[in-house]
Amino acid sequence: MSPRSASVNEELRRRSRERLLKATVELVDERGYEATTLGDIAGRAGAARGLVSYYFPGKRQLLQSAVHRLMHMELAAALEREPVTQDGRELMARAIDAVLGLAHRRPRLMRTHMAGILQAEGFIQCPEQQRLAFLLRDTVARYGSTDPESDYRLLRALLMGAVVAVLMPGIPMPEERLRAELFQRYGLDWELGIPPGPKPPSPSV
Repeated sequence: MSPRSASVNEELRRRSRERLLKATVELVDERGYEATTLGDIAGRAGAARGLVSYYFPGKRQLLQSAVHRLMHMELAAALEREPVTQDGRELMARAIDAVLGLAHRRPRLMRTHMAGILQAEGFIQCPEQQRLAFLLRDTVARYGSTDPESDYRLLRALLMGAVVAVLMPGIPMPEERLRAELFQRYGLDWELGIPPGPKPPSPSV
């Protein structure tokens, strides 16, 4: 049997890594971070336990990469959904809705992710994060920014702050109110993206 080519080996490694990332999202969402072991993740992914350590230095880094992959997939789907558009304001609205939507649908996962960023490991610039950053930076450019890099960083900070506010135990902010504030910040009509209701909430909410 002839040895596999480098391209085949690379594709196999990519698939193995993605299975681990997918399994991490599923298990942390189901059980929580502390109740999920690296062995559990390897088992769900159908991989050897040692393969996890080959790709990732630890569970926290694995989780960040897994969530960044999920965010990239959700954002890409939102930006590309029908009707396809090149309208920068619509794309910005879709990006905001995609991130806030994840916080609403997967609160345990996103709360764990944000907690990890605020801990010692900090913000990890893994390949998945870089792909997510590219999409957000491109969205900012299409929106009309003359300084996409700086404006991307601001958008990232605003979205992270909004996610934390949605997920804050005991004193969560309503998603609709945060959406309204972000839309006002970027001069977006409420009807853009996927509005959660027919009109924005009143300032008293």
